Amino acid sequence: MRAALHPVTNDRTTMPSITPDDTVIEVFGGVDTHQDTHTAAVIDQVGRVLGTHEFPATAAGYADLLAWIRGHGRLSRVGVEGTGAYGAGLARLLRDEHADVIEVDRPDRKTRRFQGKSDPIDAIQAARAALAGERTGTPKQRDGRVEALRNLRVARRSAVEQRADTQRQMKTLIVTAPDELRARLRGLSVKQLVVTCANLRPERADAATPLTAVKLALRSLARRHQQLSAEITDLDELLEPVVAAINPGLLAANGVGAEIAGQLLVSAGENHDRLASEAAFAMLCGVAPIPASSGKTTRHRLNRGGDRQANAALYRVVLCRLRWDPRTRDYMQRRTKEGMSKKEIIRCLKRYVARELYQLIRMNDLELAA
Repeated sequence: MRAALHPVTNDRTTMPSITPDDTVIEVFGGVDTHQDTHTAAVIDQVGRVLGTHEFPATAAGYADLLAWIRGHGRLSRVGVEGTGAYGAGLARLLRDEHADVIEVDRPDRKTRRFQGKSDPIDAIQAARAALAGERTGTPKQRDGRVEALRNLRVARRSAVEQRADTQRQMKTLIVTAPDELRARLRGLSVKQLVVTCANLRPERADAATPLTAVKLALRSLARRHQQLSAEITDLDELLEPVVAAINPGLLAANGVGAEIAGQLLVSAGENHDRLASEAAFAMLCGVAPIPASSGKTTRHRLNRGGDRQANAALYRVVLCRLRWDPRTRDYMQRRTKEGMSKKEIIRCLKRYVARELYQLIRMNDLELAA
């Protein structure tokens, strides 16, 4: 007899379909930057290393590096060391290609002591920092007017420092010069001293004698001083219109000139989203006190970190306001009566000035964004 046939049912469980996007893993990149080469590393979501590779620090190398990282999966973030130095070009390309790039601090000493130091190791650490979101920050944009301002300020600061060195060298030579020349140059202002020394006419044929040699040296230094002064004046004429075009409100603030406004704009950067609050700006400028509390003791210590050039700019604003601003002078008198020292009062004023100027920087950025 035939066996009874069981009816066929369509009760099969439908298996979910797998799309190509579901098979692509999320990856994080890390780059250790150097002058001639960049070493990149790729890790997955759980920190497993997928590969490391070295690329030349050229435009083609940057493109190959990004393509190599994206070849491992869907790129989430890239951590780059030194986005303000050797990594500036790479960070610019990553941003242009709509990659999420972050600044990564170098590993601390404890990590390096246990894991060693090499370019691949540093790249892996940068990738893991990007994954964890630790020791990271938003890099400055270096393709706008603030970057142009920074470049001009580099040249100006170099000229100012060289002129100051030249002035000190002239005074040192005068101290040890023969009595006749020293008596002639004693008591002159810097401007008079430079003009007098630049017009000296020593005999070149007699350069082996100390008096003639010191006159030749002073004339050379004085003419260098004049050249540097002319260079500084020329750069100042270029800088002020640039600062005014970037943020006229900051330039118009009490006690803020083109030099101070330029420094604060460079410290803050082109991209306003780096500064989440006025407290972040104060910390950037090194005017926010550092908590140093423990147990039942609550105290703060002086902040010696941050951008010291921005800190010095705020200090000059405070000094100017202490001399000319009635509100600041009243504050100084009131806090002095409360027993605070002048240094402590200036620290408080720098914090207040940072809050005020941050609002001007932020307001200008919002107006430009709108």
